[in-house]
Amino acid sequence: MPPSSPGPCPVQASPAPKPFAFLLTPRQGVAARELLAYVASLPLTGADARLLAVVVSIRAARGGVGNLTGQDLRSLRLADPEGALTAVAALGWRGQEALFGDDLVTPVGITVPELAGGRLPFGKAMRSRVSGWTSRGLSAKPVRKTSTAARLAALFLAAHGPADDYGTLPAELPPESRAALPELLAKGFLREQDGDRYLLGDAVRHLSGMRPLEETPPRAAGTAVEETPSWDEWKAGVSVALRRHVEAVENCPECAPTTARVSEAFMRTPVPAQFEEKVRQAYGVWEAKFPEQGPPAARFAAAFRALHGHGPSVKQFCQGMGWGKMSRDLRIFVIRRLIADGWLTNTEPVPWTLRPGRNAQAGGTGAAVSVGATEGRSTS
Repeated sequence: MPPSSPGPCPVQASPAPKPFAFLLTPRQGVAARELLAYVASLPLTGADARLLAVVVSIRAARGGVGNLTGQDLRSLRLADPEGALTAVAALGWRGQEALFGDDLVTPVGITVPELAGGRLPFGKAMRSRVSGWTSRGLSAKPVRKTSTAARLAALFLAAHGPADDYGTLPAELPPESRAALPELLAKGFLREQDGDRYLLGDAVRHLSGMRPLEETPPRAAGTAVEETPSWDEWKAGVSVALRRHVEAVENCPECAPTTARVSEAFMRTPVPAQFEEKVRQAYGVWEAKFPEQGPPAARFAAAFRALHGHGPSVKQFCQGMGWGKMSRDLRIFVIRRLIADGWLTNTEPVPWTLRPGRNAQAGGTGAAVSVGATEGRSTS
């Protein structure tokens, strides 16, 4: 009797995708709504001016001066950036005229007199978290290729929308953004929108400014809990040298990075870069266009460290060198070649540690700055 044939192999269900962590606590969600209400109250017209005002206001929320670079302005993809700068100048804001130049990396301090008086009473951590939320909201995948009005609407709707329930369109939503709601629906930022009711899409519910108070599901008894340390706990557990470097980056007045940006860069698990052949081919094109970049690269790294007290990120470095638009993989590949050739060095995988390499030091390029390997990952 022939052996019986085995039954069909059981199909294992794919694991559910890991949900995004909420970016804002309920209190920080309130702060985000206060920021947007302030911008909505300004006598501005047009989405370009309002979106620029959101970005500048959150950066200026504590001291009345917000730093913005030409690259920051370009990344907003405003239809009329000059018109937007002119519009905020009419409010009495000062300093933004310096953004009209060709320098894309030097921070420009924009003075917002009204915020110097504490109009937005945000602490340092609150300001950083709301600023990080703003950046993540504007760069969320469903809104990357939408109009300025739609991206501005996305911030308003995320701030006022519950994560798991219907929200009501805020009364202060600018009219041009209200008209752009079909864009957000088509792109999946909104799952539903009917009249004044809307529902955030699954991909952006982590941006909600009205998240549930309790987000941790119950767990079975005896289940181990894998806890992620807070940013302060992580810093307390590293070496003195690394903590000094972290604080130099975190408190850099030139870069003015958000706490979320810094903590993510230092706490993430390094992933080895693997380059496809197209990246190597792109490097050949880049090298032909920008030959003999070793000495100027070392000089830029030395000058950056002297000004900032830390090294540039890979992106800051490539932009500062004026190499034009580059993919992330190409930027990393170029930097690795400069390191391999001895013109640069770093303390891998610690971010913001680029500095002149052995060839530059031998020639005196890095003599004006300390280039010792003081940034380590060892714990104390």
